[in-house]
Amino acid sequence: MSATISLSSISGRRIDATLSFIQHSMIVVGLMLLLTTLKPFVSNAGAETEPALPVESPAINEVVAPEPVKTVPEALSPSLLRALDYVSRRYRVAPEALVPVFEAAQAVGRERRVDPLLIIAIIGIESRFNPFAESAFGAKGLMQVIPGYHMDKVPQGAGEQPFLDPVTNIQVGVHVLEEAIRWRGGLTAGLQHYGGAADDPETAYANKVLAEKQRLEQAARRAPARG
Repeated sequence: MSATISLSSISGRRIDATLSFIQHSMIVVGLMLLLTTLKPFVSNAGAETEPALPVESPAINEVVAPEPVKTVPEALSPSLLRALDYVSRRYRVAPEALVPVFEAAQAVGRERRVDPLLIIAIIGIESRFNPFAESAFGAKGLMQVIPGYHMDKVPQGAGEQPFLDPVTNIQVGVHVLEEAIRWRGGLTAGLQHYGGAADDPETAYANKVLAEKQRLEQAARRAPARG
């Protein structure tokens, strides 16, 4: 009887040990499977905490620090180049000094639909192409604009001395001329108003400007000399 009990007891312990081993084995396998499943998430979480390396991106760089826009002056037309040669000889001004003036007259004339040769003729009569000219009445620059009357026409960012800047002076001067033509109802009367001689019945100022414009037109049409 005791032998039977002993055998039963031993068999029971063996079964319990086997079951315990199987349970532990299943637990270990389960933990391994769990770790395998969680490994990508753990790796991603660690990656999120690491500082990102800087990546060169032209698109981002352009947004953060945009390059300044560079404008290339438009080349002068052949007719204006011939007029420039005439002005250089007539007023004894170096061609290099006249190029930016003529470029501004061409650009502003096209924008405002004003004949650039008319702009150049006014500059010749008013200042003889001296961008620093100043009259006794305070008129300044190429087109002899009076700052006290026309500060409202100066574009933003024009600088501390806008009327001595050739481009700004031409922009403002053409604006003043357009207003004068509208107010007076025609080119001749508008020129007289621009020149401060609106009450002159002889229209001497307008005639002087138009005569200079005619000489410029003749020079612009002249065929280049053959070498």
